[in-house]
Amino acid sequence: MKKIEEQMQAAGLEVLGPCDRLSQRPGLLAQSALLHDFTPAEADVLGAQMLLVKARPGQVLIAEDEASDWMMLLLAGTVDVAKRKVGAEIDADEPGATTRIAVLREGASLGEMSMLDGEPRFASCIALSKVEAAVLTRSAVARLITSHPGVGAKLLVKITQLLAQRLRNTSSQVVKLLQKQA
Repeated sequence: MKKIEEQMQAAGLEVLGPCDRLSQRPGLLAQSALLHDFTPAEADVLGAQMLLVKARPGQVLIAEDEASDWMMLLLAGTVDVAKRKVGAEIDADEPGATTRIAVLREGASLGEMSMLDGEPRFASCIALSKVEAAVLTRSAVARLITSHPGVGAKLLVKITQLLAQRLRNTSSQVVKLLQKQA
């Protein structure tokens, strides 16, 4: 498998190196559900394991159906999360080919499911503005668990909480749709 830097560059993203001093980004620790319970020192330990990347408006950060083992923490900018409609071609750019699932802002995390299970991406994430993001690989999480077990455990708990909340929200939406149809 290509190194993460090569993967990001191949996707057209600008690679800036390690995401040092994550705690120095104004408001990020309080704003990010992923980092909310992290101390500044813990956030810096995590950031040292992450790769800082930049994207231009319109660039794809995560492509639906691609298999990969990394996630992103949105540090600046806005991202559209879109799912291709059933029957739409993979490379279809025509209007209406996708459904917007969410618009994410600074502090949001993207791609946790695929980072954990290595399965293909569920949706695409496209930069709506200039974006800065920190990329975390599954192997970096493993290193973190070995070298800083407390930070690694806290990270996994936070990711689990985020995924559980998303599952609850999705389940609630499914129930509402089923009730409308009944």
